[in-house]
Amino acid sequence: MLKSYGWSDALQDDFTPYAADGLVPGRIVIQQRGGYRVVTGDGEIDARASGTLLKVLRDDERPAAGDWVALEARPGETLALVHAVLPRRTAFIRKASGTRGGAQVVAANVDVAFLVASLNADLNLRRLERYLATAYESGAEPVVVLTKADLAEDVAGPVAEVEAIAFGAPVLAISSKTGAGLDAIAARLPPGRTAVLLGSSGAGKSTLVNALFGAARMATREIREDDARGRHTTTHRELVLLPSGGLILDTPGMRELGLWNADEGVATAFDDVEALAGRCRFSDCRHQGEPGCAVRAAIEAGALAPERLAAYGKLQAELAYEHRREDPRAAQENRRLWASRHKAARAWTKQKRSGPDDG
Repeated sequence: MLKSYGWSDALQDDFTPYAADGLVPGRIVIQQRGGYRVVTGDGEIDARASGTLLKVLRDDERPAAGDWVALEARPGETLALVHAVLPRRTAFIRKASGTRGGAQVVAANVDVAFLVASLNADLNLRRLERYLATAYESGAEPVVVLTKADLAEDVAGPVAEVEAIAFGAPVLAISSKTGAGLDAIAARLPPGRTAVLLGSSGAGKSTLVNALFGAARMATREIREDDARGRHTTTHRELVLLPSGGLILDTPGMRELGLWNADEGVATAFDDVEALAGRCRFSDCRHQGEPGCAVRAAIEAGALAPERLAAYGKLQAELAYEHRREDPRAAQENRRLWASRHKAARAWTKQKRSGPDDG
């Protein structure tokens, strides 16, 4: 049973200290607010995290869908206790929604991240850039999946637009209804390999799971006729073992995807902008008209879209804001930097107004 869900010799080594304490290994296949459903060598069991574990772990270290855990399964009881989380190979983490903030692990130990978007009016390149950055940061292989190709009048155009921002990540146009493109999805899910489906509500994630499963495994709703958008149906994270032996983790649609410590992911997703910035005359170039700016030169030459630079700047500002929240010293340095810039700007304005010095 555990091997079907990806158990390996490396995981066995990681689990050795817990085996001595009488604990058993398992993988979280369903994550809900009230607890977990965990698959073990003896089958599935409900579980919750122990109070001690919750006290010592940060938000981004707590058990999540896809995690391998060490369980205490008490005889005669139907609820097991999770006492430890085994080291993760990958983790897709976002900033938790709401005013509290903090980190939220969406999926753990996945090999490939299918970034799902619908080929309709809701296709948003800026949103996909966010998903690509977070996927790169997670350590999983990103693959962009454009669904509902059977309903799109033009497929080649949107695919080309996405490829222009994906930079090497595969872009697949599929139809869960007709089966077009599903072979390319299945080819990336050999036995024991885990994928996660990520995207906004109504993008067709659960419908894709059903198509791969060969039956109505996940609840879905029909698309609305007025805007060709689906409705949110998945309310929890669930890891599904496909008949082919691959594993796929369906997740609820996300209205927003806040970045969390994704500096390297943003740099990878915007490799084109980063490469140009490295050729600017000044190392602290803001790409706002400074002399010798390679980024602005590329925009003027039509080699870089202005929207691409604007998106990059927005994500960099978002990351910088989060770093300042976590590090008071960084916030202080940022205030000093902007104070010096404003002072220089005021001095320049004053000089322009007063005219040249007559001596």
